Order: sequence, then C-alpha cells, then structure tokens
Amino acid sequence: MKLNFIKTADKFLWTNHAQQKMRFYRLSESRVKRVVRHSARVERGIATETSACMQRGDSRKRKEEVWVMYQRKIQTSKDKIVIISAWRYPGVSPLGEPFPIPEDVLTDLKEFIREKAARC
Repeated sequence: MKLNFIKTADKFLWTNHAQQKMRFYRLSESRVKRVVRHSARVERGIATETSACMQRGDSRKRKEEVWVMYQRKIQTSKDKIVIISAWRYPGVSPLGEPFPIPEDVLTDLKEFIREKAARC
C-alpha cells in the first residue's frame, strides 16, 4: 500500500509521528479525519491539552478500534486541529478506563514531549 504525503489542509495539521503511525497501521488521511469528525467516544489525552477519539472498525473476522490523538489550536482567524498520533487497537477497549495506547506509541510520545520541552 502506497501512501502519499499528506497535504496540510486549512483545518488539519499533521505531525511526522502521526504520518509514520498511519503508514504503519495502514490508516488513510480520510479515515483519520472521519474518526475525528464522527467519533464514537472522546477521552482526555495523556499529554496536556490533548484529546483522543475512537471509532469502531469491526469486520466479520475481527473487532478493532481506530484511535486518534489530537490537539485543537485556537487562532484568531481559524481553528486548527493538530493530529498527533493514530493507531489501531485490537479488540474492544474498556469503558471508563484510560484509553489504550500501545507501548511503542507511548514511548514515542514521551520522547516527543521531552524534545518539545527542551526546545522551549
């Protein structure tokens, strides 16, 4: 599956981390946008001022969820949504508990936050 580079639209901004995870989990740009726009569940993200949303992606053979972590940037003229990460979760995540994040995504996010804090 060949994925083209994602074009930055008026409303969405994409981190390199999100683009890499989308390639790894075979998620398209339109799928991620659909999860953000029409999510079945929204949780508070692990990073400050972030949210995570989920949409079921069940098929006849398996149950899975597609999760997207994003941050809403409010600017004077336009609102932007920064897509931080996206992943597939096999099975059904438990309700009322913190949303599931794979270990590789969690370590990448912690490293990203440390680098961001070091620059500021």
